[in-house]
Amino acid sequence: MMLIYNKIETVAALNATFLIAIPVQANTPSNTLSQWHVGAIVSYEEVKTFGVDKCFTQHYIDSALFKRIYGKSYKHNCSIKRDELRYLHLLHYTIDGSIKLGEMICHKDVAKNLINIFRQLYEAKYPIERMQLIDDYNADDIISMNHNNTTCFNYRAVAGSKKLSNHSMGKAVDINPLYNPYVKRRADGSYKISPETGRKYADRSRNFKYKIDKDDLAYRLFTKYGFRWGGNYRSLKDYQHFEKY
Repeated sequence: MMLIYNKIETVAALNATFLIAIPVQANTPSNTLSQWHVGAIVSYEEVKTFGVDKCFTQHYIDSALFKRIYGKSYKHNCSIKRDELRYLHLLHYTIDGSIKLGEMICHKDVAKNLINIFRQLYEAKYPIERMQLIDDYNADDIISMNHNNTTCFNYRAVAGSKKLSNHSMGKAVDINPLYNPYVKRRADGSYKISPETGRKYADRSRNFKYKIDKDDLAYRLFTKYGFRWGGNYRSLKDYQHFEKY
């Protein structure tokens, strides 16, 4: 499997650059699928041969994976025990109809829910642009959102507060966040948009790709499994966000 390292430029304020390894071509089913090369494009035939059930699975956080996330999404002061988390293998379609290998870390209590939800999204060919651990972006939420990356676990506070986000528990998922931004009106009447690059998508009267609303399949599935949608919040709107208590 050849890896091409794509440079990811941050916004000027962050003043940092990261290199993300993205597999650009699928190998044989035995290599690409069994070794789970995240981001690799695979064919429907490869998935069928390998077995779709084996493409939606949960795993314990082994030593190699823990080394990958420690100090990033799993902060040094993280109060969540490692054995409370699960690593998921998930398939997802892209907007051009390709099938990609995805990954996610979540709390064990929602692992089965998420496998069921993302399996149904996959079967419906619901488009998700990217699904890789936020650790590939040094656990920087802004950079990850700018690249429309769908994520779950990241031990951090709610933006602008000291309260831990449900992402810290691995019980919140952000889907296609660039197109479904966080929107909050300030006291002066201006709006805080996160990510800022998604400002034009804060206007929910518009139609555009990846848009989540109450007619959207992701909304219907997540709420069916007991998740709360950030688009229903009163004091702000977080259109990308689904969480479960």
